Amino acid sequence: MPFLRMIRLAASLALAVSVTQAARAADLLIANPKSQPESLTMAPGGVLIVGSASSPFVYKVSAGSSTAQKFIDASGEGPGTFFFGMLADASTHTLWTCQLTPVPNANPLRRHTALRGFDLSTGAPKLRWNLPGDNTVCNDFSIGPDKALYITDTANGRIYRLPAGTSAAKLYLEDAALLKGIDGITFLKGTLYVNNVFTNKVYRIPRGAGGKAGKPVEIELDKPVLGPDGMRAGDGKLFVAANKGGEIAALAVHGDKATVTVLKDGLNVPTGVEPVGNTLWFTERGAGRVESIPMPR
Repeated sequence: MPFLRMIRLAASLALAVSVTQAARAADLLIANPKSQPESLTMAPGGVLIVGSASSPFVYKVSAGSSTAQKFIDASGEGPGTFFFGMLADASTHTLWTCQLTPVPNANPLRRHTALRGFDLSTGAPKLRWNLPGDNTVCNDFSIGPDKALYITDTANGRIYRLPAGTSAAKLYLEDAALLKGIDGITFLKGTLYVNNVFTNKVYRIPRGAGGKAGKPVEIELDKPVLGPDGMRAGDGKLFVAANKGGEIAALAVHGDKATVTVLKDGLNVPTGVEPVGNTLWFTERGAGRVESIPMPR
């Protein structure tokens, strides 16, 4: 075989291997198709951490691997325990999670939920704060410019604030616009944004005197985002997983209006999203998978 042809063949094989590895990295089965990965986060070193809404486990996928391993086991917390939000806080080496446990024999269904903090490396418990109330849904969180953790309670339309270095959160905002639906939460350019998964709305939360939260201001979207769920900021935009629409969308916010661009559609209940460098990761809860696409430019 001519030398030049051998070089071209080797290059083609290397490219094929590279593409295959990239495809595997971008399409990961989390345990099984029924694992219902609801939220995800990227820890230092390229480690994906993914929660399960159908089991009491949190999984991790090491960089370069396509296999999810159990990282946290909460099976001792009670039957039906599962996880929602996931957030890696590298500054404190903490994995923040939302843990939900059904109240036994409750009719209608009620849940007791807790904000949990675990060591990012070992999974050892660090903090537990139980959300107040007989029926709560700790859903997601974001770290603000003040280093505090802001937490959503979907069932009660509330945002709680956990100051850095403390062990108990306090009520930050309760509003009818957020009732029984507040879900995703994130900061974009220092401003707090939340969404309502049932009303399909996105809000800006003004910050008033003394850091107090103002009344939510609705962001006017130029096209519907159906079932806005997980929401993260990156590259000057809001990225949203729309679980009813089966889409991952980017929202370019200009004042109190936003332009919606669909980045990926035809998905089976996407619920979590995480921009990391040049890659946008998301969970497809209905398929038990974590996938990724290139960040839009």
